Amino acid sequence: MGAVMDDFMNDDWEEYMNSRPPGESGKATVKRRFEIKEINDDQMLAFGWANVAIRADGEQIEDYQKDIIDPEELEKAAYEFVELYREGGEMHERGGAAVLIESCVFTKEKMAAMKIPEGTLPEGWWIGFKVLDPDVWEKIKDGTYSMFSIEGEAVREEVTEEE
Repeated sequence: MGAVMDDFMNDDWEEYMNSRPPGESGKATVKRRFEIKEINDDQMLAFGWANVAIRADGEQIEDYQKDIIDPEELEKAAYEFVELYREGGEMHERGGAAVLIESCVFTKEKMAAMKIPEGTLPEGWWIGFKVLDPDVWEKIKDGTYSMFSIEGEAVREEVTEEE
């Protein structure tokens, strides 16, 4: 897993993010993409970051629209996804392409409990899917689908810096 974490600790993290149309207020659809980091061809399994709130170096990630998500909010969103959805689709167009088999939100508290040294992993949501559709699996293997894209709704709130 070291190589996976190294990729996320460099300054190229923005390339993992997919911009979304800006919205002034209210609910906005959010799509963020992260590279698939590991696959198991025999079992048609794909693993990677669904979202990262804070990099391993402690910097909070800000997407192209200057939006951020706190680890606590990411954790709540991940739990809701696991409880209510668990299904993986294809390009947000159709469901049934995959099923969630692994989900862990790495928070400071959880990493401390697991004795993972601070600064090793980002605070984020790691996922794994079993792909059910052979055509989708071929697209993952050939690089057509190289990232996870989590879609959801959020309320945009203005954040002011503390003095």
